[in-house]
Parts: sequence; structure tokens; C-alpha cells
Amino acid sequence: MKKPLLVTALFGILLLASTTQNQPLSTVFEKINQEVLANSKAYETLKEATATIGHRLTGSANGAKAEEFTYNLLKSYGFENTKYAPFEVETWMRGDIEVQIGDLNKNGLETYSAVSLAHSPVSANVELEIVDMGNGLEADYAAKPNAVKGKIALVYIGILPNSPKGTSNLHRSEKTALATENGAKGIIIINQVDGGVLLTGTASVTGGLIEIPAVCIGKEDGLALKEELKNQRKRAKIQMTNTSDQIKARNVIATIEGSEFPNEKIIVGGHLDSWDLASGAIDNGIGSFAVLDMARTFKALNLKPKRTVEFIMFMGEEQGLLGSRAYVDAALKDGSIDQIKYVMNQDMSGNPVGFNAGGRPEAEAFFAEVGSQIKAIDSVAFKNSNRNSAGLHSDHQSFMIQGVPYVAPNSNLDRSIYGCYHSDCDDFNLVNEEHIRNNVRFSSMMLYALANAETIPAKRLSDAETKAFLEGNGLKLKLQIGGDWRWDN
Repeated sequence: MKKPLLVTALFGILLLASTTQNQPLSTVFEKINQEVLANSKAYETLKEATATIGHRLTGSANGAKAEEFTYNLLKSYGFENTKYAPFEVETWMRGDIEVQIGDLNKNGLETYSAVSLAHSPVSANVELEIVDMGNGLEADYAAKPNAVKGKIALVYIGILPNSPKGTSNLHRSEKTALATENGAKGIIIINQVDGGVLLTGTASVTGGLIEIPAVCIGKEDGLALKEELKNQRKRAKIQMTNTSDQIKARNVIATIEGSEFPNEKIIVGGHLDSWDLASGAIDNGIGSFAVLDMARTFKALNLKPKRTVEFIMFMGEEQGLLGSRAYVDAALKDGSIDQIKYVMNQDMSGNPVGFNAGGRPEAEAFFAEVGSQIKAIDSVAFKNSNRNSAGLHSDHQSFMIQGVPYVAPNSNLDRSIYGCYHSDCDDFNLVNEEHIRNNVRFSSMMLYALANAETIPAKRLSDAETKAFLEGNGLKLKLQIGGDWRWDN
């Protein structure tokens, strides 16, 4: 009943300021559109990076090269105040792995194609019985208490087709944590992608080493093993060596100081790092290199937003949101967290049809109104189809759990590319030039509008409000599993 009043009030605060040249928002949007269509560098710079650097694993020589590559690129775009923000990180790098499976009480083991999941122990050699734990959720362990104690859990990375309607999934790291809590001494995770694709990624909710070896096997192998376990008891032998060292990594930050409110920050960031099985062109080359081209666009047009805009390349996201955690921890320590008014997260983003308001209903009208002006520029690609949901496991999480509102593109990428998520097929041939350019166009427009809004569409929540927000969005359990729930039960 109150929605029309709310919308009217919010539209009243959407008197977005012009630039220092006193240009209306529609004029700036058209200039952004023309600049990106004519001069976008996102596709070609990502192509160069994947060809000359390869993967961008945090802590590796390649990761350092990627940091330097983007630093120099931002300097070339005219950002004289580009800086490194170093942080300490416990890095993990995979070594050798062998997974063999056979009948429990018979000689002979068959070798399976497998890949270690990140933050597995530096050395592991276990040979134990396998227990099928379904989806690997709390309900599965409650249904089979103590079944996996001292054994190896077999779980599906997604939600199995025969699962109860409405079953909510957990991240692979959370499934690993649950297996560990229930006494498992190893975990085998079945990928959900056809064709034997092997998925990597962290199995740690904290970014530190986990207690048990965690591996991924292909969908076909995994489902066949599940069938065999219905009639036969099986064992697995998991041998692996990995390395873990304390090193320094660097976020890369370029800043445009606000013309009227320099102490109010709008952050647009994407994680630069990637896993080491491939070049990470999709996760997250398309997001991070879109941020770089947004920065180039702002400089090329000499845009002077009212609020300070920080363009950030976060490192360590794949290993536990390490770069964004370090940034937020520093902001909490020096008090600058109050200056951060909004975060735009670019993670595997492309070809947006709208924006996600991040679970903040009070911001919906803002994004819809600005979106209508973006749609006026290009109604073919941009539909102003918006979402409003809060989730975890990307760099916005570090800010969100401190009450900072966030927004992200509502992407419309080719579905086929998601089969290569965190896998050895995530290479540059998957990148669609038009899609990355569309993201730069539409996200630059939204970023400019947000940095120039008369009133920020959603405020930072108090500690009590943040707790209620996270509970209301069903994130409490996941944050508890991950050790990020900072309130008493």
C-alpha cells in the first residue's frame, strides 16, 4: 500500500547532479556510450594479459605480473595516483595428486581423473571407506549420523535431481567444513558439468589450510560411483602434496577524487586473481578488465563525479576473499569504513540486462530509474530487468557484512561458458567482445549516476541492522560455517 509513496520519495532524491561542465545525466550517458563503443580496450587488454601472463594465481609469479600489468595500464590511462595496497596472505599452490578407488575388501584400485581443491593439506595420504553423503548438506548428515566419521565423504557439488523441492545449496567450502565437523577424513566432490570437466576452487571457508584432503572428480565418474555404492562398499586412496607459504600480494587502486564530497567513496572492484588450471578469462578476466576499461572511460571523458570513485583490482578472492578482507580490515582500523557509501562488484559479469540491488529494497527505485535512462540509450541490449538479492562468496561480502550496500550487474552471458567455471577450459576463446563492451557501457553509466546522486539510495546499516539483514536473507548459517558470523547466537 505504501509503495507509491516510497517510489515518489525516492524519485524525489534522484535529482542527479551534472558534471562540472553542467551536463545533464542523459548527455553524459550518451558520451559514455559513444566513447566505449569507439574506444573500449577491455577485450584487447584481456587478450594481451591472457596471452602474456596466463593464469593469475595470488602469490605466484604470474599473480605479481598481473598486478604490475594492471598498475601500468591504469597509469597509462592517466591515473597518476594509482597505488598498490599490499597485504599478507597465506598462499596455496597445488602439487601432485593421485586418486584411486576400488572395492573395500578386495585388492586392486582404479585411478580416477581428479584435481585437488585449494587449501587442502600440504601432504595427505589416506585410504579409507567412501560414504555417499548426497548433497553434503546438514540434512544429509542428520539423516545418517556418524556415517562418515573416520571415512571419506562423497558429495555432489550442486543439488541432485531427486532432492526435496526447495533444497538450498552450500558452497563447496561449506560442504567441506560440514564433512570435517562430522568426522570425515577426506572429501570427494562430484562436479556437475558434463564431459569430465574437473573443477578447482577453495575448499576452505577461511582461506587457511583445511584439515582433510579435498578433491574433485568428473560428473560421469562421480555419478557412476554413486550407483556402485548402492550395492558395494568402496574405498578411496587419496595422495597429494601441495605447498603453502606466507607471501605478500597487492590490491591495485586508482582514484578519481570527488569534486564535492571527496570523503564519500564509491568503490567499483573486481578480483584480478584466477585459479591456475587455465587463464581465468571468464573468472574473472571479464569482470576485472571491464573495471579497468570503466576507469579508462572516466579518464578519457574527464568525468568529475561528486563523490570519490575508487577502481580496485582485488587479489586473493579465489583463496578466501583475501584482498577485499584486507581492504575492509584496514578501513575498520583507520575509521575510513564510514566513507565507503557503495560498492559495485564485477565478478564474472557481462552483457547486463539490469542490476542487482543487493537485497536492499529501498534502492530498487533508484536502479530502476537510472536503468530507464540507460535503456533509452540501448533498449536492444539493456532491458532494465533488475534483481534484488543478497549472496556471498565474492568481494562484496567483505563490505556487506559491515553494512555497506552493494550493487552488481544482472548479467546475461552465454550459458555455455559456465561449464568452464574454475576449470581447465576457462580461456580467452570464451570471451564475447560485445558482452564485455556492453558491461563497460552500462556499468559506467550506473557508476556515474551513483557517484552523482543527490542522496545515496541505501545507507550503511548499523551493526544491529546488518545482523537482521543477513538473517533475513538466509545468510546466517553460511556465515557461521565460514567463521564470518560476528554476533553471539
